[in-house]
Amino acid sequence: MEFLQLTSPEDFRAKNIYESYCASFIEDERRSEKQFQQLFAHPKVKVFSVINHLENIGYLILWELSNFTFVEHLEIFVEHRNKKYGSEMMKMLFKDFSRLVLEAEPENQDDNSKRRISFYQKNGFTIIDETYMQPSYGEGKKPLNLLLFANWKPESLERIKEEIYDVVYC
Repeated sequence: MEFLQLTSPEDFRAKNIYESYCASFIEDERRSEKQFQQLFAHPKVKVFSVINHLENIGYLILWELSNFTFVEHLEIFVEHRNKKYGSEMMKMLFKDFSRLVLEAEPENQDDNSKRRISFYQKNGFTIIDETYMQPSYGEGKKPLNLLLFANWKPESLERIKEEIYDVVYC
């Protein structure tokens, strides 16, 4: 498995990622197509295609912030799930990025939310904020009450949230 950084929204893999992104995340939990395309030009963002045996099996959208990396979205494509690729992807992430933060829906949302939380916890993440509010991605989209996870114990939760709000959701 490897992470291939994509540098253009015109890359065929970026187009496949956006299609899956739209199918997997509700409207309020994702960027518009224009916002997604703008990520490729942002100096703090890395969009990776997750490749296994020359096949695109998923993606990561990462923000390299002051002293941590924010995982905005990650996904193993539906046809590749339940093959331990997610855990392998997490191990690689931990090698390349020592301090990770990510968001997830509370477990009372649905069974997928429960599985996702369990997956993150089995892979070294702990909940650092149960009252985290993901800001709106734009006009007509609602903010969401989510859980915030990290793979280390941050000194200042408020500083982390402030940087996410100011850089990722500005």
